Amino acid sequence: MSNDLRRFRGVSDDLATAVPPEVPVSPPTASANRVPRTRTGAAWFGICATALLSVILIVFMVQNTRSVRVDFLWMDGSLPLALALLVAATGAALLTMAVGAARITQLRRLSRQRH
Repeated sequence: MSNDLRRFRGVSDDLATAVPPEVPVSPPTASANRVPRTRTGAAWFGICATALLSVILIVFMVQNTRSVRVDFLWMDGSLPLALALLVAATGAALLTMAVGAARITQLRRLSRQRH
């Protein structure tokens, strides 16, 4: 009976009984199995990295409690070595952020002028 329907629709027996070609199925790639990155995941990674860095900083400060003499411009005094280095690193980070913020502002202005 199915042969009658195929003939009725105008499809030949050869085409109706032919096996469709196999489509090669590629194995799933590594990127297909990955979980997408999210802001929460990035925040969690940042918190973990900050906690690890804080532990390292605390160990550094505990090991460097010896007092050193510091002279800066008109100020002078004595303070623990770890604190002096922490203040210097914080000042350098703030200076770097200020220069970076100025560059970002400059690039945003340039981008707005072009559009």
